[in-house]
Amino acid sequence: MDDDKERFLMEFGEYYGYPNSPKNIDQIRSSEFKRLEELVYLDHAGATLYSESQMEMILKDFTTNVYGNPHSQSDTSSSASDLVRSARQQVLDYCNASPKDYKCIFTSGATAALKLVEETSNVSALILDEGTVLGYYGIMKYALAKGAAALAVDVEEIENQNGHPRNDLSSLKLSQRSAQRRSRTEIFEDIPTANSLGSAYNLFAFPSECNFSGMKFSLDLVKLMKENSERALEGSPYSSGQWMVLIDAAKGCATQPPDLARFPADFVAISFYKIFGYPTGLGALVVRTDAAKLLKKTYFSGGTVAASIADIDFVRRREGIEESFENGTISFLSLASLHHGFRIINNLTLNAIDRHTSCLMSYVRKKLSALRHGNGAVVCTLYGDLTKMSSREWGPTISFNFRRPDGSWHGYREVEKLASLSGIQLRTGCFCNPGACAKYLGLSHTDLFSNFEAGHVCWDDNDILNGKPVGAVRISFGYMSSFEDAKKFISFVVNSFVPLPNLAGKGYLCSGESTPFSGKDVHLKAITVYPIKSCAGFSVDSWPLSSTGLQHDREWLLRSASGEILTQKKVPEMCLISTFIDLAQGILYMESPRCNIKLQINLDPALSDGVKGEMDLQSQRYEVQCYGKEVDLWFTKAIARPCTLLRCFPLENPCFMDESQSLGICRDVKCKLNFVNEAQFLLVSEDSVSELNNRLMSNIQKGNCEQPVNVDPMRFRPNLVISGAEPFAEDNWRSLIIGKAYFTSLGGCNRCQMINLDPVTGHVKRSKEPLATLASFRRLKGKIFFGILLRYENGEAVVGLKDNEDVTPQIQVGQRVYPESRVE
Repeated sequence: MDDDKERFLMEFGEYYGYPNSPKNIDQIRSSEFKRLEELVYLDHAGATLYSESQMEMILKDFTTNVYGNPHSQSDTSSSASDLVRSARQQVLDYCNASPKDYKCIFTSGATAALKLVEETSNVSALILDEGTVLGYYGIMKYALAKGAAALAVDVEEIENQNGHPRNDLSSLKLSQRSAQRRSRTEIFEDIPTANSLGSAYNLFAFPSECNFSGMKFSLDLVKLMKENSERALEGSPYSSGQWMVLIDAAKGCATQPPDLARFPADFVAISFYKIFGYPTGLGALVVRTDAAKLLKKTYFSGGTVAASIADIDFVRRREGIEESFENGTISFLSLASLHHGFRIINNLTLNAIDRHTSCLMSYVRKKLSALRHGNGAVVCTLYGDLTKMSSREWGPTISFNFRRPDGSWHGYREVEKLASLSGIQLRTGCFCNPGACAKYLGLSHTDLFSNFEAGHVCWDDNDILNGKPVGAVRISFGYMSSFEDAKKFISFVVNSFVPLPNLAGKGYLCSGESTPFSGKDVHLKAITVYPIKSCAGFSVDSWPLSSTGLQHDREWLLRSASGEILTQKKVPEMCLISTFIDLAQGILYMESPRCNIKLQINLDPALSDGVKGEMDLQSQRYEVQCYGKEVDLWFTKAIARPCTLLRCFPLENPCFMDESQSLGICRDVKCKLNFVNEAQFLLVSEDSVSELNNRLMSNIQKGNCEQPVNVDPMRFRPNLVISGAEPFAEDNWRSLIIGKAYFTSLGGCNRCQMINLDPVTGHVKRSKEPLATLASFRRLKGKIFFGILLRYENGEAVVGLKDNEDVTPQIQVGQRVYPESRVE
């Protein structure tokens, strides 16, 4: 046992690892979660994991028993009905709810449970905690459409003089935001009016645990709103009336479900895959019997009616609360799976799970809080009320962002990318909780509107706008998480975001660093043309240049049936399509191991009967030409998905380019581009690749890499490979001359996981290398650089051509390369 774990156990050993359960955490991991041996999974707030024995029990149940549709009276249907009744009782027991006072309605998830409440209730006012998930905001909009008032509040717990929360309802304070109300609403019957507020029903909704920060909410809010709403909402016109309370327990239920015997909420939304991983697509609404009588449902379907007559307006609904709200046949096989999931949780006990996950949360939170840069600056900004350090006030969730020594932010996409390379799975963004996100990140309404107008939407790659993060990084622990998971995460953070001093050296990127050219004999080692974007290229000894780069380079692409541009990122098999162009015959040849025949396409566009059109790609508009059905069917077979081959003809209209031309900033649309991401050429140095291989070998010797990795320059899909330079000298080249051709450097090429794809023996092998090693020394401001991007300066910038010369410029393997450094 290492020293770190010993110290951890000295502090948390009484609560960590299920010491009183049939299996401890090490036994659980080795027997139930063998698939996590090389993976650190830290997104249990998004979805926890199912165990092997859980799935084995489900499979045995399904292969031993026969369950029929419960809307019948056969033996198999009766068996299914018994399972459904048992599942309802298990859910009520989980929330300590009496079946006399509460009913369990099964839904497709917690979101559907929230939607059910708002669609069938008729309230005059709706109050939400400000930090609630999107499902709450959805019911807010629904309430507004029905004429109700809606407002957000911020829940605060007032502490006593000793710094501890008070033990009575006076400890809770609601800070109100301005109420929303629509001037025009849809027509609904029985809308409560302002004159009837005193007798109207209102709804207060809050989560038991914030899925953004991990902070737990006091369930005393239930009693406060039901018994003393006038004090809680003092000064508000909505303080009177009868208040119902809805708890979103989708996150909190995994470790601490609400005790409805103590805190009699009217509605509780539950999601089962966040408790024990399987089944997905199944949730529940636990509803108080008296509150259920206030829900009015218009739609009915099979299973919800006792009798109906088809050709007249006659229907009698079933009297059972559950039956009247579950439309159609419920997912009875998924419900059969609940029993096996609850058995796992009950064997460990909820208290033990809560203590175990709280230990890990506290350990990581303290470690992150203590991290400092060499200049004393804070490394990690944690979100939530940091004055509340007791594990009783936090769920097993931590959200944060990282800062550089100068105070600037690391983007959360950078963190996610590096974590993935280190075998760590976490969550980034706003976690479907825009209220908490804006609150903790300090984003004003102006910021939010500005970010949207700048193009930022959920799930995009815009993580820093106007110097501020627009989301965060989140880790969360589940019942099977271990100390080793926590330690690996902390090690990853330290290695990736706490830079050691004086790292400048061979290969390390430092903003503004420059070295003069050594004057060595640098020459062109290889030329590669890639006719079809993301497909394999072919090497040549010499090749003509054009206004778009190498002639015919990335002049074609594949587009899916839905209009998506296909690349190796999503279709790695594309690299198995080989290509070759015979300029003399004017033919493009293509082969695939999945196709029996070699495909040929004539380069003369006049000989193609394909339809022409226009398309936009990478902020540039192209004229494109399609091909016939035979060509498209060949590629569809080659990549095993429907697609279309397109050829581009760049238009003349110019586009925007970032004039700063600083390292890594490349938006080169000053010249004509084919279907490239950023620039006409990618140049890679053979000497830089050799240095990278030395580091990869060193990682193997240190035990940081399990399998030998030797990277060929072609792994980076370069157009040009040079040899004879110092490793990474190309970082500082401003321009270069090859033969009579003059090129401008546009900065480094930001690499992605595509360089980890290696076609071996007819199939594509995925690996974390070489990107993981590159990230350790070639990362600058969130980007991992290798190779440089070039623009061919044709026309009068070409060296040595006279006005009357009518030749096609070419470059040739073996030609000298004359670079000009940025600083001489």
